[in-house]
Amino acid sequence: MIAYALLILATGVERLVELVISTRNARWAFSRGGVEHGKGHFPWMVTLHTGLLVACVAEVFLLDRPFIPWLGWPMLVIALLCQAGRYWVITSLGRQWNTRVIVVPGMGRVERGPYRYRWLPHPNYLIVVVEGIALPLVHSAWITAIAFTVLNAILLLRYRIPTEDRALRSLTEP
Repeated sequence: MIAYALLILATGVERLVELVISTRNARWAFSRGGVEHGKGHFPWMVTLHTGLLVACVAEVFLLDRPFIPWLGWPMLVIALLCQAGRYWVITSLGRQWNTRVIVVPGMGRVERGPYRYRWLPHPNYLIVVVEGIALPLVHSAWITAIAFTVLNAILLLRYRIPTEDRALRSLTEP
């Protein structure tokens, strides 16, 4: 259980690093006339993603969830692959990557990395969905995996993806 808590702590530290990158990129975007879309859902996103990490540890410790090797090891590999995918997204988007939806007028859509595949318009959200299942299941926190997946779909992605699509369309509209 301690190793799992350390994994979640490391994931939390990684998220803080992402926020530093995001803040730097937001400043850069706003200095170039960037426009933020969908501000209202951002606090919900922060709360849900923080809640995922807290709930992972809480469920494992409070409900005494076991580490089941045939489930936990593959889920750990998937969770680690999600981290690699996340940084592929971040490096592909460069300064345009942000935890918020900010578009800079005159900048085109990124078409490198995972964004070159038109059949997968939002690779980062696929990574978030997979990680939201895999990370809790590393230590069989199945309630957290289900709750995060449902809440992420209902509260966030159903608003976030259309908001991002509208924002991206604004780059190409006259």
